[in-house]
Amino acid sequence: MNLLFIGDVFASSGRGMVADSLGRIVAEEGISLVVANVENAAGGFGITPLVAEELLSFGIDVMTTGNHVWDKKEIYDYLPRQPRLLRPANYSEELPGSGVYTGNARNGVPCAVISLQGRTHMPASDCPFKKADQILSALDPQFKVKIVDFHAEMTSEKMAMGWHLAGRVSAVVGTHTHIPTADTRILPGGTAYQTDVGMTGPYDSIIGVDKAIILRRFKTSLPVRMEAAKGGVELHGVVVAVDENTGKANGIRRYELVRDGR
Repeated sequence: MNLLFIGDVFASSGRGMVADSLGRIVAEEGISLVVANVENAAGGFGITPLVAEELLSFGIDVMTTGNHVWDKKEIYDYLPRQPRLLRPANYSEELPGSGVYTGNARNGVPCAVISLQGRTHMPASDCPFKKADQILSALDPQFKVKIVDFHAEMTSEKMAMGWHLAGRVSAVVGTHTHIPTADTRILPGGTAYQTDVGMTGPYDSIIGVDKAIILRRFKTSLPVRMEAAKGGVELHGVVVAVDENTGKANGIRRYELVRDGR
């Protein structure tokens, strides 16, 4: 079976790209499960219930997030009511929502999606490595297909998570830095891996934000109001081929699409 993971959907341009292209991608690639990181989907910062429902209507099956999940307060009450929107599992259990989704893919295969967040240069959270171990030990054995979104700043921390989970999950993909990396591979034991899958949104920008604003910030060190850029829209992600009987990945490749369809 083929799985599609879409990198950080950024603002309205990213959502528009998903709306315009996801149906075609699913049909052409024979996708059985679509997972996307959506923590920047509402104006580049956070997500709202309205935006979450919109993304689900486009055909995304499960949505992961990260440190920006709490940016819009209206999401707090929504998280416990929408199991297909995850927040990082290694935040306190007292916080709303869940970091694990279990259900059937479109082809009926049981799948688990896990959202975790790194700790280096990130907001305080529990150890993601220990949390991953806890989740996997408690997971029903029927869920052989397991996808992990590790939302982290440091490439070394992401790679450490990949090796920590090698052979125990179907895929570990990194998000947060919005820059796609060129280290797509299968780790020992059948775990697909990429340090960062990139962003779905405006690439004529500095990681999604208007270039002039960010340049002013670096040049002056003064605070600025972040605004999402508009141009150069691209969709970035990975397509992972998984043996549904074993949960082991036998293929992973980068998927890139620009606004004109190339």
